[in-house]
Amino acid sequence: MAKVLFINPVVREEDVPRHVPYGIALLAAIAIEKGHLVQVYDANAWRLGEDTLREVLRADDWQAIALGGITTAYGSIKETVRIARQECPNAVIMLGGGVLTSLPQEVMTWLPEVDVGCVGEGFVTFPEMLSMIDAGQSDWMRIDGTISRNAQGHPVLSPQRALLSDLDQLPYPAWDLFPLEEVYFKNSQMLYSPEGMLAQRRLDINVSYGCSMICRYCYHLGIAGDMRYETGETGETRVQFDQPGSYTRSIRYHSPEYIVRMVKHMHDTYGIDYVLFLDENLMTMDQHSGRTWLKEICRLWHENGMAPVPRLDDNGVMTGWRGIHWSGTSHATLCTKEILKTMRGAGCSHLVYGYESFAPHVLKTVGKGSTPATNERSFFWTLEAGIRPVPNVIIGFPGEDFQSIRDNMAAFERLGIQVRPHFATAYPGSEWFTVHRKSLEEQYGVAEIEDIGLKVAAI
Repeated sequence: MAKVLFINPVVREEDVPRHVPYGIALLAAIAIEKGHLVQVYDANAWRLGEDTLREVLRADDWQAIALGGITTAYGSIKETVRIARQECPNAVIMLGGGVLTSLPQEVMTWLPEVDVGCVGEGFVTFPEMLSMIDAGQSDWMRIDGTISRNAQGHPVLSPQRALLSDLDQLPYPAWDLFPLEEVYFKNSQMLYSPEGMLAQRRLDINVSYGCSMICRYCYHLGIAGDMRYETGETGETRVQFDQPGSYTRSIRYHSPEYIVRMVKHMHDTYGIDYVLFLDENLMTMDQHSGRTWLKEICRLWHENGMAPVPRLDDNGVMTGWRGIHWSGTSHATLCTKEILKTMRGAGCSHLVYGYESFAPHVLKTVGKGSTPATNERSFFWTLEAGIRPVPNVIIGFPGEDFQSIRDNMAAFERLGIQVRPHFATAYPGSEWFTVHRKSLEEQYGVAEIEDIGLKVAAI
């Protein structure tokens, strides 16, 4: 069986490493389940530089070196594959994740060291790629969901991989392969709620894929049904994402039973006291299930003894708890008073809301399906339930003006919140990037196509 080295690239260097890379951990577990010999070098956790990376690459005769990440990891990935090719000339270098899926032909052109890429979801594609390596073959076009090079060296896509329908067949992520005690548990605290600030042993989970919204600045990594393959007049097949008039979605989620069993396993095995749901939008799943999904998760949370019970000091101040607190994402128009109260009773401490703006004319253009009124309503509903709402706001939208800035500042004053806005960014894979790509390249003076990934990621 194949000897596989996963490398988690460095990302968000301005902050400490806080999150085990869920996708890599899950693919590692799938590879182990198939009998492969798997090791992980978490460069983002250790941050030990090039010399240590070279030592890891020399440590064994790796047959496959697998990397993945988001768009902003491009710089680290570019350097890592360069070094990997120098140290392991015979290994198959494989790339996946949003950084590749958003611009597959371009990334394969910019990174000649990469032999094959996994486009979109890798749950089925990746183990098939490892089987190909076991067989001593490299006919990647026989595997759906890949991108490789033809005889002329031009990147070519194999047929699109269908999304996995039954998520419950997946194993739990291979958390054992990551430096939990040395790095991640030490960085468990989250400054969004009292419970988050007191967390000592946090792990993250992702239990759903997809979102019903069509936010024009958002990119779903090709796993939300938003990706399709189109063949042009020249016969070349290319990946396409959301564009005006062509929105598609696939909503998938683990069963409540699977989710609670996994969290209980995490508690029993690793002693966790906090779980962060990485999901795009928990409320989309709840609405799609007929308002049963979150309610059942909360019921099973109680049934399995995981609802947190606080420990108080002599002054009645919480110092910790028995059980598991958790947090995740919500949406202004999809949450209800009832489910928020139910979630709080099961230990939900904070919910992140993508309010983005409190200016009516801006919200009408971004695809959120929300208004300033629904933003404020959900904010107070969440507070009333005992959950901390975390408001995300973006400035610099197309159509932004002084009035919208004033609208935002007035809302911050009314709600009594301090906000550090994000800047609107047309990430590759988003509708905005697709629609405005030419003007973006012209505006930022992209002279060399190889560097566009770095420049667009920095916009």
